[in-house]
Amino acid sequence: MESAMLVLSHPAPMFATNCWVISPGQGQECIIIDPGMPDISDEITMLVEKHQLKPVASILTHGHLDHTFSIVPLADGYEIPAYIHSEDRRFISDPGGALSPEFMTQIADMNFTEPRDVRELKNGDEINLLGMHLKAIHAPGHTRGSMMFLLNQEILISGDVLFAGSIGRTDLPTGSAKQMKETLLNKVLPLSDDLRVLTGHGPETTIKFERKNNPYLKELTS
Repeated sequence: MESAMLVLSHPAPMFATNCWVISPGQGQECIIIDPGMPDISDEITMLVEKHQLKPVASILTHGHLDHTFSIVPLADGYEIPAYIHSEDRRFISDPGGALSPEFMTQIADMNFTEPRDVRELKNGDEINLLGMHLKAIHAPGHTRGSMMFLLNQEILISGDVLFAGSIGRTDLPTGSAKQMKETLLNKVLPLSDDLRVLTGHGPETTIKFERKNNPYLKELTS
């Protein structure tokens, strides 16, 4: 099933984190998902203006810095709320708590704050915007507060839970291989084959393709 949504992406220079800008169509309201690092707010603003979009919400799939770095200038600049799971909210202003010691030394001199309007989500929460219905799916494993979002029953925003041919790492603080396995079994495998999957890194995919080809999903169904 081909989505009619306008789906734009801008991979951030560091870690190639996909920042997604999604709208029902040209000239309409949009959401901004996972704006990464370094500061890509100018590039995202140009993308928004090119397609005459109006940002109404920013979504964070989890609290890792490569997904949250540009959230303050974008959320506050457009005066829109930033949504994140309650378990990962603290990492917006204290990202070191979810990072490896090696990475923490690189950001030791940087100061972080959270946007003025942060709204916490939990499993099953729904966000209704003009032409866009988002359902939050709590999907711990990569981090304790990792989330996926089902958009209009057409698109799965998978963050760092599910990638094309792989899954998110579980060895960073608050990550859990056991929780990731439960998430894949109970939250990912029951999803519709038709879903288009927008990942946190790398190319997009579909649930059908991953069910047949992703070794981590195949292991659970063999």
